[in-house]
Amino acid sequence: MTRLLAARWPDADIVGVDNSDEMLGRARATTAALPRVRFAAGDLATWAPPAPADLVYSNAALHWLPDHAQLFARVIALVAPGGTLAVQMPDNFGAPSHTTIAELATSARWRVRLARLVREAPVARPADYFGWLAPHATTVDVWTTEYLQVLAKGAGGEHPVAAWTKGTWLVPFMAALEPADQRAFLAEYDARLHESYPPRADGRVLFPFRRLFLVANR
Repeated sequence: MTRLLAARWPDADIVGVDNSDEMLGRARATTAALPRVRFAAGDLATWAPPAPADLVYSNAALHWLPDHAQLFARVIALVAPGGTLAVQMPDNFGAPSHTTIAELATSARWRVRLARLVREAPVARPADYFGWLAPHATTVDVWTTEYLQVLAKGAGGEHPVAAWTKGTWLVPFMAALEPADQRAFLAEYDARLHESYPPRADGRVLFPFRRLFLVANR
């Protein structure tokens, strides 16, 4: 995405922000040929540029942060007058892919170690974002899209949706367990996913996925 932004606005100074050294290293390596791009270590909940920006863009990041009423009021303030805030966030937290994780984490077997990690759905209703941003913007467009992801069968017979969430929503739950318990938790999760997302005859799974988009102009 950073390379696309740099191609669209070749004369712009572009700053990417992340709190992961690993992600920053990968990002710097893939944009090394772009002299106007740099990456900074920072917490999105508190980081701010030295001056308001013409464009503040976030793709699949802000849903990791809580209290969106306060967060989005802060983020829109980082945009210069005449500038734009553009955000995409997953909005699939009411789907079995995610609710099953919460159900298992709060079950008798796992709740001592995992219940504290269960979060409320972080993404609010589209109308809420309009309400939070409208007082600070000239225009606000908010929409959602749900599309079918066609997921191939996972390695070793793992359910494809489990393979997907292992790199996203499941990460903190897996980090709290030892390897043997990780395998036990995933086995329970996998069995329930087969009921919610039954594989087709060819082993692939249809995974409806919803995303929220918003564009606000100052």
